[in-house]
Amino acid sequence: MKTTGNTVFITGGSAGIGLAIAKKLTAEGNHIIINGRNQERLDNALKELPGAVGIQGDFAVEADRIRVAEELKNNHPEVNVIINNAGAAFGYLLSEETNAFEKAQIEMNVNYIAIIHFNELMIPHLLQKDDAAVVNISSLAVYGSHKFLPTYGATKAALHSYTVALRYTYEEQKNLQIYEVYPPLTNTEFSSYVGGENGIPASEVAEELFLGLEKDQFDIPVGEVKKYAAAVGEAMAKLAAQEANS
Repeated sequence: MKTTGNTVFITGGSAGIGLAIAKKLTAEGNHIIINGRNQERLDNALKELPGAVGIQGDFAVEADRIRVAEELKNNHPEVNVIINNAGAAFGYLLSEETNAFEKAQIEMNVNYIAIIHFNELMIPHLLQKDDAAVVNISSLAVYGSHKFLPTYGATKAALHSYTVALRYTYEEQKNLQIYEVYPPLTNTEFSSYVGGENGIPASEVAEELFLGLEKDQFDIPVGEVKKYAAAVGEAMAKLAAQEANS
């Protein structure tokens, strides 16, 4: 799709990967609207994004999702790209945690249910555009779980499955494209409790997303995730060949 002249809304855009994406797309000539839960943090992020707009809201809350969607459609009708970046993750051991159920509910709500709901609210609007996209920020965790993030991986696997179904649903409508980005461990505050300082810079995720949009590459693995994606692709190709010859 086109990579300049878009109006892009980014959830969780006041820090980390979301802010890095906002900076990159701003530099490439796009109008940016970012969302964040904390107004002060949102205001600070806007200082780094010339011409950007902020909309405060907690995407874990249904009423906030509805309010933000209405504000976008009424006050920023030119929006044509939605980047679902806001996420939740808890690091703990199942053997030591007594509230795993509660934590899993929060993760599943933010990382999966909220995205389905917000896309449902916004896709009818996007379908009216000549060139539109939904970008879901997934994770390396799609390819396997980690004992210190015992329920987070399942939410990202669910998001991946939904994203594939969404892409199939709209594959005949060329004006709406569905992308999925798979970052590895990234050096952000969000991942600090699982060694995020050892991860790649958030700017690398933003660069890979931009290149993916430019090339219409709907699955965008980043960094070390590329080797996992390649291995899965080879396995699927072998399976398809076996089925064709059977």
